[in-house]
Amino acid sequence: MDNIISINNLNIAFNKSSVVVKNINLNIAKGKTTAIVGESGSGKTLSALSILRLLPSSAKITSGEIFFKDINILSIS
Repeated sequence: MDNIISINNLNIAFNKSSVVVKNINLNIAKGKTTAIVGESGSGKTLSALSILRLLPSSAKITSGEIFFKDINILSIS
């Protein structure tokens, strides 16, 4: 099945020191509904904001890849 979004080993940190999201791996299949569930503060919102490239200015993606339709969106300026 084709994935519309693939996230590989995503890490997000605040102020370059405090890693708050570690090694997220996620595939979202085309035409399917996907839910992300977890405890408060577990990184759901930051992970979603990273896909949209809308992270707060103090948060940075320190490593990983986010593919949308086989294009790594983190490599796009």
